[in-house]
Amino acid sequence: MSDQATTPGDPTTTPVVRRVDERHRYEILVAEQRAGLTAYRDRDDRRVFFHTEIDDAYAGRGLASVLVEQALADTRASGMRIVPVCPYVAKFLTKHPEFTDIVDPVTPEVRTWLDARLKR
Repeated sequence: MSDQATTPGDPTTTPVVRRVDERHRYEILVAEQRAGLTAYRDRDDRRVFFHTEIDDAYAGRGLASVLVEQALADTRASGMRIVPVCPYVAKFLTKHPEFTDIVDPVTPEVRTWLDARLKR
């Protein structure tokens, strides 16, 4: 083991996922630096995920998968359901059937509601 300090770009650093309710997102941190996020809005008992991104400096490490898996597990633990508007979250769910029981479809009505919340 080296005595060198761990840098934000060090691939051996274990990422940490945290929910940041006031910003409506989950963030993934590497060496205490934000490496990416997945954004959501809550609607009743559903968490509507609409955007996921990983900073270019951290690309190619599988961080998006770690982030989304932990965000979905936290959503389940919170007793909520998942609405995957975000293309990455939707793709992730096709490969992870363990979340199928808490997924609701993306409907035009959900998209209209989300657009109004995001003022777009």
